[in-house]
Amino acid sequence: MAAIKVSRGDRAYYIVCGAVVVLLTLLVLYPIVYVVSASFSSARAVSSGRMWLWPVDTTLVGYRYILQYKSVWIGYRNTVFYSFGASAIGVMLSMFAAYPLSRKKLHGRRFFSLMFTFTMIFSGGMIPSYLLVKNLGIMNTVWAMLIPGSLSVYNMIIARTFIQTTIPEELFEAAKIDGCSDFKFFFKILLPLSITIIAVLSMTYIAAHWNAYFNAFLYLNDKNLYPLQIFLREILISNSFDSDMLDPEAVEQLQTLQLLLKYAVIVVSTAPMLLIFPFFQQYFQKGVMIGSVKG
Repeated sequence: MAAIKVSRGDRAYYIVCGAVVVLLTLLVLYPIVYVVSASFSSARAVSSGRMWLWPVDTTLVGYRYILQYKSVWIGYRNTVFYSFGASAIGVMLSMFAAYPLSRKKLHGRRFFSLMFTFTMIFSGGMIPSYLLVKNLGIMNTVWAMLIPGSLSVYNMIIARTFIQTTIPEELFEAAKIDGCSDFKFFFKILLPLSITIIAVLSMTYIAAHWNAYFNAFLYLNDKNLYPLQIFLREILISNSFDSDMLDPEAVEQLQTLQLLLKYAVIVVSTAPMLLIFPFFQQYFQKGVMIGSVKG
């Protein structure tokens, strides 16, 4: 088999593309490596600028104080509940809406699709949303974190496209001939065949709610209901720790550890998502190809 000849122009193109990819990779990885290294370095090394890539004077003192900070555990508990609870609701609503909209025989299908798409461009705004949540009586409750924004129209459109391109219409017709109703087809045939898109949607919803803080900022005033990102915001932006949440020895050393504690909090808050993502990577690789091939 004859070897494929590569022209000078192609070789130069590959070299430039490779260099750009390497450069972009370094630009993305360096902040992550820096933050992780800073969280394991001494406060003096970080504040003096001696640490720029790898840990200097390695220590776990930042993590020791963070794990003693009770608000972190409260925030973790609430964030895990909000993320997985809202993800379950979001995936359920996305699939419930995507299935009928994927059926070509649905009357008014284009109208309903337009109504969903309309909400992606126009919305009532922050004040009407706040008044709606208040009038529903769910202010300062877990429902204020689970219900508003539970359905992402973008994710619903992805699910609809998956069903249209992956689940053949003939399969439904065959099931209908055998006496299968829409509900049976949805739960017993469609959902088992949609594991890929369900995994993609689940990870998308979990990541979105894990990093969300604005709804909690608006609708919650009970610290026992705060998600982790609110406590992270207080530490990073307000530059303050609640001394009641730390032991006396930690309070005495707090001023010299502020910068180190910030980096440790960032790592602690982002580590779960970094650990979960590899398990969903195979589904994301399949998910990005949804709708790319017609036939």
